[in-house]
Amino acid sequence: MKEIKLINDGWFFVRDFDGVPEAIPDGAVPTELPHTWNAEDGTDGGNDYFRGKCLYMRPLSQDEIGRGDKYYLEFGGVNSTAEVFVDGVRVASHKGGYSTFRADITEYIKKENLIAVLVDNSDNGEVYPAMADFTFYGGIYRNVYLISVPSSHFELDCYGSEGIKITSTVSGGNAEVDIEVYVTEASRELTLKYKITDALGKCVCESETDAKTNRQSFKISSPHLWQGVDEPYLYTAEVSLLRGEECLDLVRSRFGIRTFSVDPELGFILNGKPYPLRGVSRHQDREGRGNALLPRHHEDDVRLISELGANTVRLAHYQHDGYFYDLCDERGLVVWAEIPYISKHSESASENAATQLKELILQNYNHPSICFWGLSNEITMGGADGEQITESHKKLNDLAHSLDPTRLTGIAAVSMCPEDHPYLKIPDVVGYNHYFGWYGGDVSMNGPWFDNFHKKHPNIPVAVTEYGCEALDWHTSDPKQGDYTEEYQAYYHEELIKQLFSRSFIFATWVWNMFDFGADARAEGGEHGQNHKGLVTFDRLYKKDAFYAYKANLSREPFVHIAGKRYKERAESSTKVTVYSNLSEVELFANGISLGKRSDPYGFFKFDVPLSEYTVIKATAGDLSDTAVFLKAEKPNEKYILKEKGAVLNWFDVTAPEGYFSLNDTISDIMSTVKGNLWFAGFWSKFAKKLDTGVPVDGGMMKMLGGFTVLRFVNTLGAMAEPMTKDELLEINAKLNKIKKPQ
Repeated sequence: MKEIKLINDGWFFVRDFDGVPEAIPDGAVPTELPHTWNAEDGTDGGNDYFRGKCLYMRPLSQDEIGRGDKYYLEFGGVNSTAEVFVDGVRVASHKGGYSTFRADITEYIKKENLIAVLVDNSDNGEVYPAMADFTFYGGIYRNVYLISVPSSHFELDCYGSEGIKITSTVSGGNAEVDIEVYVTEASRELTLKYKITDALGKCVCESETDAKTNRQSFKISSPHLWQGVDEPYLYTAEVSLLRGEECLDLVRSRFGIRTFSVDPELGFILNGKPYPLRGVSRHQDREGRGNALLPRHHEDDVRLISELGANTVRLAHYQHDGYFYDLCDERGLVVWAEIPYISKHSESASENAATQLKELILQNYNHPSICFWGLSNEITMGGADGEQITESHKKLNDLAHSLDPTRLTGIAAVSMCPEDHPYLKIPDVVGYNHYFGWYGGDVSMNGPWFDNFHKKHPNIPVAVTEYGCEALDWHTSDPKQGDYTEEYQAYYHEELIKQLFSRSFIFATWVWNMFDFGADARAEGGEHGQNHKGLVTFDRLYKKDAFYAYKANLSREPFVHIAGKRYKERAESSTKVTVYSNLSEVELFANGISLGKRSDPYGFFKFDVPLSEYTVIKATAGDLSDTAVFLKAEKPNEKYILKEKGAVLNWFDVTAPEGYFSLNDTISDIMSTVKGNLWFAGFWSKFAKKLDTGVPVDGGMMKMLGGFTVLRFVNTLGAMAEPMTKDELLEINAKLNKIKKPQ
């Protein structure tokens, strides 16, 4: 019988290791998994963010291994590449930091063994993501299991899948459930026993066949449908591999029965009824832990997403933990799942994109929550040849449909991507990432842009795959675009809710982002190393006011919330206060005196409140109430105002003519040209003065800095000097735009 053992304990960690690991080195640190070495340095915006090779080792004795004919190590996630060793012998490797993989260690097992995993999260042109606006945490950051199986077992060597594939179709009030399993060393002497149970564990149907017949179809009359957040009903399929009465192996998977489609005019259709998808995107990391999460962290995240009232989540920009997909199944959250083919196309990584797509689909095929396979995100940003991008997407789109003809494919296009780009016509649906009202433009441009797109392309189902703006603990009574205040973020999202939710042809909207997340290269908003577009802070402890704007429109749980509580001291004699609620009417009191009742179709209730030295605000809606306290100040409190020199230039704001360098190119690539060498010598001379250092640009310096993009170099070392303004960075970019890349 198959045995599965969790082996997260007993590991040793060695930072910055390269070579063949044959013994536990002196100084190795006892470590428990899941683990990342970038939990702190990958999110603080400092210059010590380590990307390179590190070593994990663990003794493994015969007593732990159990009895079986074959033995596997299963890794839930190792970022970004992994080499697995047993007693110094390399037995497996894996390229890609977000999917499950297994190493067959059968022929290497002895009485006493030493397992080693060499993990590398440095820049790698053959593995996606090549470039992205989030931290590339290194480590073995998900669970590790030791699996022992008999020679005949359910397949463990197929892209990390579980060896069972469940497909359901609905017709005329009945469902057909097709179950396919994959057995190694199958024979007619072995038996496969199939069973489907309902949510209460009652057997719905069952059958037995010989192990050569690996596919069975079952009919379920009047099936209980998976109805999204309204009723996420789940069945369970179980298949046993038997030799006589002995169970050799068993696979079990939950599944849901549902139909879905997207209409270019009516939007998303679930089980025959319009079901507008309104939700958020999620990155998997959190403060203090990076991406090394425990089950409770995933549970917290899905609870907060459900509290918001969302019915969908875009799991960006990579494959997430299988447990989170389970939680989405249970909560009824429709999922857009995607691979990290993001920002920059690389011909040398094309095979890796295909492999990661196979892993994503085959490992997650049975989840009813998943309705979309995302092929790429903002891939035209890197300036690659349009023909290469188009051909790449044709291959990925065909691959996805061949592996899974039941789901839809999609892409998330960057705002600047031309609407006539040929790659937009390849997938089943298209999403656009727009930030009008944050990165240029005005909030009023969002809805009309989609009207125009829909008019030009009436047959392309369209979604808003990203939109948002940053907010930290900065505050103002006069919010302006780019001020990083909680008040502007709330205003921005109020306007986007009004524009996007009213357009039924927009089949889905995903806020960027549900949570603040690590982004090592960012240096903005006064707290560097993070992207602060979240509706909830990185530590999950504070829900920003914009969170409640969405709750007012999406949640069915009655609530009332006074916005601006962190903006306690105000200098004006009368201040504007917003109350969010999903109830029809709100009354506001100031020091016990009613300021009247308000109604608003979106749940954004606006009041003018006279301020005294100490003003207690109370909002009531039905039987609910919320309170806040505001203090009258003589002048604006400086602690609420962000003081940052100039605006910040981000890597996605950088442009370059095709074939020429920009701030997004690495120093080593630029210096591979004569003109680039001359430019960098002058640039370093000036920059060294800012750093007050006379460090020469020698071989050692270039080894350290060569892999940095110019922008990351400036953001990293700039923390030691006076930061450059946006204009200064644009001036550098203009000079680089005149240096031609080698052919």
